[in-house]
Amino acid sequence: MLQSCKSGQSNDIVAENFNFAAQQLQYAIDLTTEAISKDTRDSARRASRPLVSPRTLEKDGSLKVVTAHDWTSGFFPGELWFMYEMTNDPAWEERARKFTEPLQVLRYHTGTHDLGFMMYNSFGNGLRLTGDQEYREILLDAARSLATRYKPGAKIIRSWDHNGDKWQCPVIIDNMMNLELLFWAFRESNDSTFYQIAVNHANSTIKNHFRPDYGTYHVVDYDTITGEVLNRHTHQGYAHESTWSRGEAWALYGFTLMYRETGDQLYLDQANHIADFIFSHPRLPDDLIPYWDFDAPEIPDEPRDVSAAAIIASALYELSGYNVEDAGLYRQWADTILENLTSSYRAAPGADGGFLLLHSTGAKSLNSEIDVPLVYADYYFLEALLRKSKIEHNQPLF
Repeated sequence: MLQSCKSGQSNDIVAENFNFAAQQLQYAIDLTTEAISKDTRDSARRASRPLVSPRTLEKDGSLKVVTAHDWTSGFFPGELWFMYEMTNDPAWEERARKFTEPLQVLRYHTGTHDLGFMMYNSFGNGLRLTGDQEYREILLDAARSLATRYKPGAKIIRSWDHNGDKWQCPVIIDNMMNLELLFWAFRESNDSTFYQIAVNHANSTIKNHFRPDYGTYHVVDYDTITGEVLNRHTHQGYAHESTWSRGEAWALYGFTLMYRETGDQLYLDQANHIADFIFSHPRLPDDLIPYWDFDAPEIPDEPRDVSAAAIIASALYELSGYNVEDAGLYRQWADTILENLTSSYRAAPGADGGFLLLHSTGAKSLNSEIDVPLVYADYYFLEALLRKSKIEHNQPLF
């Protein structure tokens, strides 16, 4: 199944992709700035929820720019922080700060579980790279806001507030990613409540989100009083009993970070099992870029999900540092993904809205964002490249 990396390209792939990203992201900044200036919404809407960052391309090819309250709003500033990390160029820090600052309005926002994506990828990377103490206070407020969504009876963090006709208290596998903000807040504040919420949520997820083969359910609906599971459904996958590829990627990344933060072997075992599911799956393509759902009915004529591949690659680089026995294999898989994303899935220079990667799928089941660039695919692509570089230069990932 594996395709080996091209000779000599491993040493150059990080630098070449960051050079490409520098051009694309500047183009994206220009397009985003123009789109914000031409915002046609009514003045009250523009004032209360201004547009802040790009998410994808519309069907007509125009740039889709979203408000801070969109779950993807933190990825673009996160990419700019990665550019600063790679280049140490103050110009990238300035750009990153400019696109991070508008997200400050979310620090007290309790209406979403996605604050990790929105705030830790933006302010978190900024704090890590600059030590800006204002960012620290903003992140602590965001962590407290996220913690308000915890349901102690079920020991989970509620994901969505919408679709009340379908679910009482839905939890999506994606929510594993937002636990990183809580662990950071625990370390900064010494408030063990953050730690316990994250661990309880992860343990409930292990118990209720996985099938015996370690494929994942997308949505688990809970009774918030008893913790009873009411339904196991999908929202963005093909079917309730199918395995949505990006959900599986979130799970791999999420339980890898759980092991990083706790040292609990349970989470490392879970991450290894998830990796086994992905890479032993008969419907994983030879280039290791998954179809949007492992059980989609028209494979091989189904859209790919490049975002899932980028998330998986980034997670594998970290996981390779914890599993000595399989470290080489995990890095080989991650290297192969990056090689194939670079050679076959990259956007055209100076085009495609300034995005880096093409051929992601947001939710085919909802007829939404099918075979398009997505900002979070680009974010995890750059993160994976950075992790690859750090490993090859014997530098710590964190």
